[in-house]
Amino acid sequence: MPYWLHICIVIFVAYVVISIALYYLQDYMLFKPEKLPKDFEFYYENQDIKEYNLETRDGAIINGLLFKPKTESNGVVLYLKGNSKSIKGWGKFAVDFTRHGYNVLMVDYRGFGKSTGRRSQKAIKRDLQVIYNKLKEKTTEDRIVLYGRSLGSGFAAKLASMNHPKMLILDAPYYSLTKVTARYAPFMPLSILIKYPLPTYKWLKYVECPIHIIHGTNDKLIPYKTSIKLSKVNPKLTKLYTVIGGGHKNLNNFESYHEMIHDILNNNPEKIDLSTTSIHVKHSSKKSSNKA
Repeated sequence: MPYWLHICIVIFVAYVVISIALYYLQDYMLFKPEKLPKDFEFYYENQDIKEYNLETRDGAIINGLLFKPKTESNGVVLYLKGNSKSIKGWGKFAVDFTRHGYNVLMVDYRGFGKSTGRRSQKAIKRDLQVIYNKLKEKTTEDRIVLYGRSLGSGFAAKLASMNHPKMLILDAPYYSLTKVTARYAPFMPLSILIKYPLPTYKWLKYVECPIHIIHGTNDKLIPYKTSIKLSKVNPKLTKLYTVIGGGHKNLNNFESYHEMIHDILNNNPEKIDLSTTSIHVKHSSKKSSNKA
């Protein structure tokens, strides 16, 4: 056997082995869950909470917490968290919404916290739709805000595309999870291998409510340019908010982030009469000739 052919076979076999490993190990690489015992008791100082457990049709249990505001409720924020830990740690962010009079419902995906069940993209999407339907039994859709953080941004976009919430807020979103993983494995056929493609850009096309995208300029995991690209998918309904110097995990440490959340949740913009603006004024690039 020629030496060059031997090398090609070795490379091909290695490529196949790595591809198989990526397919079966991606759950361990993508998700960093924190599992909690069934009898774990949640506690947050100065927070009024209520715990819920939802049994799905396949027997899984989805655990969630409802954080209640101290004032009359303005609605509910369904907060879809990132890919690490559990709502035990994520619960501290609920105050950013309860302070504005919103209930906040946080849930753990399958395999996170107290939630059980076999995880898949289809199963998580189905779970979240069931939860959304439960919210609709308690309130009207014009009082439901979808907030997706990092991993949760794709699921939030999918929910918004299939329902009619008051608004969709995406925090450090990705164009698609396939694009994110491609940065670390550029030569692998990820469009075939990845079990969680989460094409946020596809789902945003069908969203009919206001879309607010928040992203930090110093995000090393999901670059800021991703949100610029996403903001062009459904531009008439989308506003992009930039946290100068913000990274992937520290936006809540910036005053500007909290100002943005305040403006998004409390602002009631009036319809602008564009006929009174310069929107249709055309500027010529040609120099006019002056005749004597």
